[in-house]
Amino acid sequence: MKRTVRTVISLMLALAPGLAGAQGGDPGDDKTVIFAPGDPEMTAATARALARLDEFLALAEAPPSGADRFKLKVQVRDGNVTEHFWIIPFRRTEAGFVGILANQPEQVHNVVLGQNIQFTRDDISDWGYTRDGRQVGSFTVCVMFKRMSKEEVDYMRGKYGFDC
Repeated sequence: MKRTVRTVISLMLALAPGLAGAQGGDPGDDKTVIFAPGDPEMTAATARALARLDEFLALAEAPPSGADRFKLKVQVRDGNVTEHFWIIPFRRTEAGFVGILANQPEQVHNVVLGQNIQFTRDDISDWGYTRDGRQVGSFTVCVMFKRMSKEEVDYMRGKYGFDC
C-alpha cells in the first residue's frame, strides 16, 4: 500500500501564544497540503531545517530578545500513514523531547489535539519561531505556499509574518 504523507499546518495554533485557541481555533487558518513521499522540494526543505536544528534548539533554550513561539514539526506514524504536526510548547528530555500536539489529526488516529507526546530527534521535520513579528524557519511551510491559493498565501504572510 502506498504510504500517504500528510503535512499539516495549523498556523493559528502554532503561532498563537500558549494553547488558548487550541480547542476552538478558526478552521480557516488550518490548511492541509498533501505531499508524496520523497517530494524533492519538501525533502530539501526538511534537510535545510535539520541542518540548522542544533542552532534552533540552542536559541529555544536561551531565546534572544524579541524571539518567541518556538515550535517543532514532527512526524507521527499510524500504520502506513504519516502526518506532520506542530508541537507547541516542547522541551528536551533524557529520551528526546516532549510537547503538546497543536494540530487536529486528520489521517492518523493514535494522537489527538492537545495531547502531550514524546518524540525523538529522528521524528523532527521542521522548526520555527517568531522574531520581532517575523517568521524564522518553518521551511516546509514555504514549500506548501507553492500549492496554496494566492489569497491563502497572502493571508498567512500578512497575519503570521512569513517572508518566503
